[in-house]
Amino acid sequence: MTDEQYQRGIEQFAHMVGEGQIDALRERFRQVSPEFERAVMGIVGGEIWTRPNLDLRTRSLVSVAVLAALGRANALELNIRMALNNGATEEELVETFFQVAIYAGFAAAWDGLEKMRRVIDQTADQRQAEEPDERS
Repeated sequence: MTDEQYQRGIEQFAHMVGEGQIDALRERFRQVSPEFERAVMGIVGGEIWTRPNLDLRTRSLVSVAVLAALGRANALELNIRMALNNGATEEELVETFFQVAIYAGFAAAWDGLEKMRRVIDQTADQRQAEEPDERS
């Protein structure tokens, strides 16, 4: 992997998770292994997420479905956040979990829906906390 791919991956993930979250995400991966962080940023972000032919919204929904089917809770939470940032709606995520239910089971879909609800609630709470208090 080149330094260019690594930088492209950091930029791609920053776009998908938000500028304010990229450093924390990279640090989580670095705590596992600096080499792992470099591989995730460069290969996953710099090569896979930047490929043509699927837009980021579609790529995100596919990722959410696969991660839910495999029961990968940590990665699922991150990818639900990324899907929302990439333009997916709550309704599209719910439909994605219906597809998961058919092929991976209702328990996998339910777990995914529960994770989605927590992410959406946390996102709403964060937005509310960032809004200025109009009573002041």
